[in-house]
Amino acid sequence: MSAGANTVSALRAWLSLTLTPGLGNALGRRLLARFGPPEEVLRHSLADLTPIVGADCAARLLATDLSRAAATTDALKWLDGADTRAILTLDDARYPKRLLDLSDPPLLIYVAGDPQLLSSSALAIVGSRHASAAGLLQAGLMAQACTQAGLSVLSGLARGIDGAAHRGALEHGGRTFAFVGTGLDRVYPPQHRELAQAMLERGDVLASELPLGTSAMPANFPRRNRLIAAAALGVLVIEAARQSGSLITARQGAELGREVFAIPGSIHSPLARGCHLLLREGAKLVESFEDVLAELPPGLSQTMPRATQPTPDLDPGPAPSAAPGALHALGWDPVHMDALVERTAEDCAHWSTRLTGWELDGIVQRLADGRWQRQR
Repeated sequence: MSAGANTVSALRAWLSLTLTPGLGNALGRRLLARFGPPEEVLRHSLADLTPIVGADCAARLLATDLSRAAATTDALKWLDGADTRAILTLDDARYPKRLLDLSDPPLLIYVAGDPQLLSSSALAIVGSRHASAAGLLQAGLMAQACTQAGLSVLSGLARGIDGAAHRGALEHGGRTFAFVGTGLDRVYPPQHRELAQAMLERGDVLASELPLGTSAMPANFPRRNRLIAAAALGVLVIEAARQSGSLITARQGAELGREVFAIPGSIHSPLARGCHLLLREGAKLVESFEDVLAELPPGLSQTMPRATQPTPDLDPGPAPSAAPGALHALGWDPVHMDALVERTAEDCAHWSTRLTGWELDGIVQRLADGRWQRQR
């Protein structure tokens, strides 16, 4: 159990504040600013509280609420269930200071894992839940580069790019953490239970401002995204449609003064349109990880080292193919991927992954018109 400097009674007061329906972060902070810690808030009368939060909200805060009491007890039991759990309140020294840049920082955060990781130098890597094979590969490679540069990898545990970024960090011995859109007693999507467990076993972190028992609902994820944007030094978007939560994260990052990066793609791909829109809005174009490092502050503090070796056996997803004859099929003249599919009867996903790997190795170059050309 880790409750920081808070006694159990103080933590109960914090939980009562955050579990009161209709009393969000902004109103909660107004109460704290006026009356002091939550224990002091709860000692005041309805007449005292009403000018700050309104009569209805003040009445709910002071009323006996059996469901709120049960949720508070459940949270304390959860906290007692493992030494690696914490509930960080605004007055906890371990509360990540970058979140204070938000207009509505969470009054408290539920944390599974080492809370210090939330304050490490981190790059947020986000993108489509329906990423291409090439996008998944890029996410893993960027996460590997973060590890080599001493940066943590931050994402949201979602399908697609998020999951590939977390795995990339794990597989190369890096540190990674996630803000999630559910209570920490749930994992969403369910397919990422193994990934979430691997992160916790390696000493990494899952965090949420949402109470235990909160299920995955659409409104939760924009809230989660603002925490990702705030906790990072920068936000890198890899594949995103025009209507995408990743664009929300990137724009929130820009509003907070974080660096925003985007990897361009084919003009014919709907997964590239969100990135291209960000680039038009001023995001930094990324062709290699050096483009990211060039925009981040010099002398970054290193991430906390791992005590164990990298995990080699998480599902890495597709890897670049070295099938015989593939370079021969490519030839030396510029060629579109559709032509390569026709020449070889291999599908687009195979060629996309292969070409991305070759591009990283300097074997091929992607031209401005979307065609590929062999370099050596």
